[in-house]
Amino acid sequence: MEIQKYIDDYMPVVMEYGVKLALAVVIFIVGKIIAKYIASAVKGSMVKSGVDSTISIFAANLINGLLLAFVVIAALGQIGIQTASFVAIVGAAGLAVGLALQGSLANFASGVLIILFRPIKLGDFIDAGGVMGSVKNISIFSTILKTGDNKIITVPNSRIMGGPITNFSTEATRRIDLIVGISYDADIRRAKEVLNEIVDADERVLAEPAVTIAVSELGESSVNFVVRPWVNSADYWPTKFDITEKIKLRFDEEGIGIPYPQMDVHLHKEVS
Repeated sequence: MEIQKYIDDYMPVVMEYGVKLALAVVIFIVGKIIAKYIASAVKGSMVKSGVDSTISIFAANLINGLLLAFVVIAALGQIGIQTASFVAIVGAAGLAVGLALQGSLANFASGVLIILFRPIKLGDFIDAGGVMGSVKNISIFSTILKTGDNKIITVPNSRIMGGPITNFSTEATRRIDLIVGISYDADIRRAKEVLNEIVDADERVLAEPAVTIAVSELGESSVNFVVRPWVNSADYWPTKFDITEKIKLRFDEEGIGIPYPQMDVHLHKEVS
């Protein structure tokens, strides 16, 4: 009799919560499958659109995690658990994590922008974030540069996107800008002829755009020429170094003086 009484008293409750628990399990399983399907669909769509694989994987995982959170909340609500406080706790925890990781989130956002808009790419020689070097790797949070003296520098992406980016590799050609000073008693016409001969003799100098060689300034102690030949970007530094050296050697041969800073000191003797 007592067993029957317990059955009569508690069976409806067991049945009610059993059905709710079963529905909660169904909601969780089906929701998990749907979340995984949606995340996979988003990832596939991004890959087809040409989005970088790092971003597509991260976005798919993020969407999957968010959907799973909603599925868990829905399943708990089906059982009868009050989810309002749970949502508040999750939100507060998310805010705390966001504040703690705000630097990393800024780097992530900058990494997404770099990958999407491509201001730089692998192999480019850039000046960004206070560092100059060749781009060796671009990840979500940082960019790795290799300097001219073979050092590897990891730069946070927020530093790169937070300031000007000078990309020396985007264009196929570059202009060399040299300033050459000669003394005031030197022959300007001959100096200009020598500069033209040096530039014309270098096969790396491009015919177009035309070279600019002209007097730019009458300085305090020198007459300054600008020498501006155009070269392929890969030939920039070797050509600049060679032309600079040849100018000095030819000027020495031609007797064209290159002035250097001087200071005249006058001593006055005081008569007591």
